[in-house]
Amino acid sequence: MFAIALKQEPYKTYVLSNTETGASLEIVPERGGIVTRWQVNGQEILYLDEERFANPSLSVRGGIPILFPICGNLPDNQYTHNGQPYTLKQHGFARDLPWEVVEQVTQDQGSLVLRLVSNEQTRAVYPFEFELTFTYTLHKGTLATHQRYTNHSSVPMPFSAGFHPYFQVTDKTQLKFDIPASRFLDQRTKIVHSFDGHFDFQQDEIDVAFIGVTRQSATVIDPSQSLRLLLEYSNAFSTLVFWTIKGKDYYCLEPWTAPRNALNTGEHLIYLDPGASMETAFNLSVEFL
Repeated sequence: MFAIALKQEPYKTYVLSNTETGASLEIVPERGGIVTRWQVNGQEILYLDEERFANPSLSVRGGIPILFPICGNLPDNQYTHNGQPYTLKQHGFARDLPWEVVEQVTQDQGSLVLRLVSNEQTRAVYPFEFELTFTYTLHKGTLATHQRYTNHSSVPMPFSAGFHPYFQVTDKTQLKFDIPASRFLDQRTKIVHSFDGHFDFQQDEIDVAFIGVTRQSATVIDPSQSLRLLLEYSNAFSTLVFWTIKGKDYYCLEPWTAPRNALNTGEHLIYLDPGASMETAFNLSVEFL
């Protein structure tokens, strides 16, 4: 049996739950449409920095932030469109703006549908008319997300999109990765390295983008928590990014449709025709070992 409840702490939060399985999902529309918590068998899967989350002037570190219309950062936060320079901060604005709840479903499944539309604030930094509709669906051991991007402009709309999930971890050195790539680009040094399934977690920060992703799924086994995490994503997601900071109890494995700075380079950049829509999916599944 599925249910949707509301709570306020410190923002209006929608709580989706399955009373038969104990799975639950928390979403905060006004804080960028973010998923803040996801529990499976009573175990929290996601990390959340509560202090940053409570401060609206800070970006959220935790949950599953939404990335749009760029992933990563631009040099000096700048890009040019039709000869006009614009300023767009890291990961875009979707994760900072309030989203609107447009549908709630509790029959046969637990789903919440959110929408973000262009406005005066977005047009100042991104001169396009758009509509984003995201559907979050709670299953027993799976969080399914469906995205629809619509261009209401009279010209093609360039963008990239993605997710920045923060996964809770107790011992990073035990993690076992099955990532569909044999090389990655170190975002800090710009050096390409071979990847054998292991990271050096003694580094202060790891920020890498995998090159030549060969399939639309990746797996992480966490023996310390006795779970296997499966990420599945649509063909549009061409890039996987791994990021973590030494001493923090999280790691991020992020599906992006394009690498950073795509709005300037055009690499894997999506151009959506006027009046057209594009749909993608990103699913997370947990299996306990």
